[in-house]
Amino acid sequence: MTTKNSILLVDDDIELTGLLRDYLGQEGFAVGEAHRGEDGVREALSGGYELVVLDVMMPGMNGIDVLRAIRAQSRVPVIMLTARGDDVDRIVGLELGADDYVPKPCSPRELVARIRAILRRVQPSASSGPVGPLRAGLLELWPERRLASWAGQPLELTGTEFNLLEVLARHAGRVVSKAELSEQGLGRPLARFDRSIDVHMSSLRHKLGTLSDGRSCIQTVRGQGYQLIRE
Repeated sequence: MTTKNSILLVDDDIELTGLLRDYLGQEGFAVGEAHRGEDGVREALSGGYELVVLDVMMPGMNGIDVLRAIRAQSRVPVIMLTARGDDVDRIVGLELGADDYVPKPCSPRELVARIRAILRRVQPSASSGPVGPLRAGLLELWPERRLASWAGQPLELTGTEFNLLEVLARHAGRVVSKAELSEQGLGRPLARFDRSIDVHMSSLRHKLGTLSDGRSCIQTVRGQGYQLIRE
């Protein structure tokens, strides 16, 4: 059973995980640790954590392999810790279903902000009652239940993918800027040279169906943003 505000740190750097554990503890989080990739997979799939913070660079089973193993069975939110400036690991992680990333060496304050932003968006509001789905063509989303379908078939989305798709669905038919998507979907301002939105949109295109003319229902509007097409 998932424990509220429970975070799993998966990193072979014992000193760093100790520092992050203490900081997160002061911020009200319950923290578990795993220092080997295999242990990280087992703990992440145990169902006891709301979010996983996962380092890319680990000996043996590295963070990318750990993420791949987690995503094969779970949609638990994952934040990747990546080497600063390493775009390859960052993009691969996002393509495999990471929800966000933080460059190392990381600021504990920034990490906490990212964690809270993701948890706010994956936890249904306690005050929200049952409401009808958002509809845009063959797409249906139930925000309060965190469910989505295309042509009646359920979609397997990560928490961040659902957030971004919900933003597009609420503004279906109009262009939504990357800045809006980042603020509303990721919970943070759009950073310069940040390609997270583009990678998540690419993943959504592969998971969603196409329009009757074969086009993706998510269109890129160069220099402006993305548009969910109604049909």
